[in-house]
Amino acid sequence: MDKNTWIGFLLIAAIIVGFSLLNRPSAEERAERQRVQDSSRTTQQKDAGAQRPSEGNSAQIQETKVLPAGQEADTASQQTLQDRIAATYGAFAPAAQGEDRTTVLENSKIRLHIANRGGRIERAELKEYKAYGDTVNPLCLFRGDESSLTFILITANNHILSTDQLYFVPVMESSVPGNADDRQILTMRLKTDVEDAYIDFIYTMLPDDYMIDFVISPHNIQNVLAQNATPLEMKWRQMIPQHERGRKFEERYARLQYMLVGGDIEQLSESKNDSKRETARIRWIGYKDQFFSTVLIADAPLTSAEFESVPQDAYTRYVKQYETKASVDFDLTGQTTTAFRWYFGPNHYNTLKAYDDNLPSEMRLHLKELVPLGWKIVSWINKVLVIPMFDLFMGWGLHIGIVILLMTLVIKLIILPFVFASYRSSAKMRVLRPQIDEINAKYPQEKMQERQQATMALYRRAGVSPMSGCLPMLFQFPVLMAMFWFFPTAIELRGQSLWWAEDLSTYDAILTWNTPIFLFGDHLSLFCLIMTVANFGYTFITMQQQATDPNMKFMKWMMYLMPLMFLFIFNDYAAGLSYYYTISLGFTILQTMIFRWSIDDKKLLAQMEANAKKRDGQPKRSGLMARLERLQQEQQRMAREQAKQQAKKYR
Repeated sequence: MDKNTWIGFLLIAAIIVGFSLLNRPSAEERAERQRVQDSSRTTQQKDAGAQRPSEGNSAQIQETKVLPAGQEADTASQQTLQDRIAATYGAFAPAAQGEDRTTVLENSKIRLHIANRGGRIERAELKEYKAYGDTVNPLCLFRGDESSLTFILITANNHILSTDQLYFVPVMESSVPGNADDRQILTMRLKTDVEDAYIDFIYTMLPDDYMIDFVISPHNIQNVLAQNATPLEMKWRQMIPQHERGRKFEERYARLQYMLVGGDIEQLSESKNDSKRETARIRWIGYKDQFFSTVLIADAPLTSAEFESVPQDAYTRYVKQYETKASVDFDLTGQTTTAFRWYFGPNHYNTLKAYDDNLPSEMRLHLKELVPLGWKIVSWINKVLVIPMFDLFMGWGLHIGIVILLMTLVIKLIILPFVFASYRSSAKMRVLRPQIDEINAKYPQEKMQERQQATMALYRRAGVSPMSGCLPMLFQFPVLMAMFWFFPTAIELRGQSLWWAEDLSTYDAILTWNTPIFLFGDHLSLFCLIMTVANFGYTFITMQQQATDPNMKFMKWMMYLMPLMFLFIFNDYAAGLSYYYTISLGFTILQTMIFRWSIDDKKLLAQMEANAKKRDGQPKRSGLMARLERLQQEQQRMAREQAKQQAKKYR
């Protein structure tokens, strides 16, 4: 800068300083301004103390502790504030103010932050898992105001307080390595102005466990709380953040579930706003995501509960909001504590099932029901066959792709007899097709009864049933559905990569676009595309083996349309499921080719004719065939009766 610029800056600074000195208030004016500010502050504090206590009001009271630099608190104003606090909070006035700090409890699996305000768990982290797209930080089930747990207290002077407004003090935190279980204990104490009268929230954490104990223990508060302060009213609210890539499936599997005393599991709708009032006794309440849950388990059952589940808009970072209001048993004398357990962990079937090991049936928690495994028979197949087989192969240390391949092979071997029976039945129907065509040509459409009689006679003579090929497929269906339910809920697939798929628990998009396509979405999954192509190939081979029927052209086109429908249906599904179906279709195509090579149509027809001759004109009738014949005879009888009645009518 040149000399003129420097001179200009100096003149401006001189003008500003001179103006400030000329406009500086006198000592009398400063004293009057201080008096007005003190009077205004006193009025605001009185108004704040007169309000009904709330979360916002508690925050205002805390702010009055810190005064602007260079000012001193007015003694009268402070006394007025303390009087207002005492009148509002009663014996809990010492807990009206405090420090917003947290204390950390952690083991090898979870890390919990317990806040002074409310004595509640403010943050819960799962150290072994990561949220999608975050490879650094542990997965956080909730943080800050995303979760709140409060109990309503009624004081002896009939003031209603919430524990989330009050400040607890961590009076004991211990880790005793010498103990056999190496447990950690943290006591959050809610103090009163009565000597040796308080309420403790006691958290006990064991090593290598997703579950912690939570106990509410009152001490000498009979005269602090009102005698009608029991049972306690509990309010628990939690927001469920999106943790997975596929929001559609996370919304589908996120739901509020609870177990009644007796073992019945109830749930709220996962797709719409839902609320429910439950009068039966409740053992536990679970706030569930696709792969993770927060569960509150009560040793003494909860009563008079109200539940609410609200799905969140797709543009937010939250999937659901859950809220529960319930009554909790509470002993003012402190002789009986109010005990809970918290579960913060994965929806892993064996992990949840382990909490019921060695327990009598009436004490079991049935937390494993948090893992949706399908309808009753499908769930049974998953529990008895699929999950043990999956755990066995995973225990060998194999890659997840090899594990799914081996599972597919084992399942194909199990259902092989049914598949072969179905194929052989289809082959019998195929070799009889020329004779059926002759019957159709001999009996036109107007003589449908005669055509049906001749067709059924042909089936009886050949010893086949048109339904025999469907029954083996019916036995395969539960197994296929079991796999359909297993893969989207198997947390073991989460984060597991295979070729281009980074995470087999969600879709493997190779193309994405901004504007979603109706019924298809905003991406194209490669495994789903490969599965669709394989399905087209299998359909082509199947249709080539079947005899052509001019009346079945529409059905033929429907068979080709099904693979395209699967592309729309499975595009959002887990890549692991599409990978399994692709391998399964590959095995099925291979089986079909082997069956086709091993079964000769001419030999099969000759064998069927030879068997018919051996029966000496008494063809073997299956139970189904006999029922079909009786049904046909009954229809013919009714037709004859109807014809006779019409003939009498026109005479």
